[in-house]
Amino acid sequence: MAHWAELDDNNVVVRVLVGDNNDPANDEGYQWLIDNLGGTWKKTSYNTAAGVHTEGRTPFRKNYAGIGMHYDSVRDAFIAQKPHPSWTLDESTCQWQAPTPMPIVDGKDYTWNEDTLTWVEVII
Repeated sequence: MAHWAELDDNNVVVRVLVGDNNDPANDEGYQWLIDNLGGTWKKTSYNTAAGVHTEGRTPFRKNYAGIGMHYDSVRDAFIAQKPHPSWTLDESTCQWQAPTPMPIVDGKDYTWNEDTLTWVEVII
């Protein structure tokens, strides 16, 4: 199976489809999309996140594409929308990083507070 992300004119993912990929060398899935749906499509890997392939293979385009993500042609990567103004992009993973790391996993839930630039425990 192959996964394909359709891009709008601003390289934003508008949908992701799964298709047959019997002959990956010929990209017949890509040709079917062009012939039948038109548009701009980029292949994406369901098994790639933060620049790592979950099955130990070569990662592909840094992250699996999702609706609303941006395809960066310079980095050849799918990048989520920036969650907060203070966060910066990690170039090796193409994931957004907070100015301070989230507290160690301690069984508690945290949320980012942009006003104080800190992680705040979620109390239910």
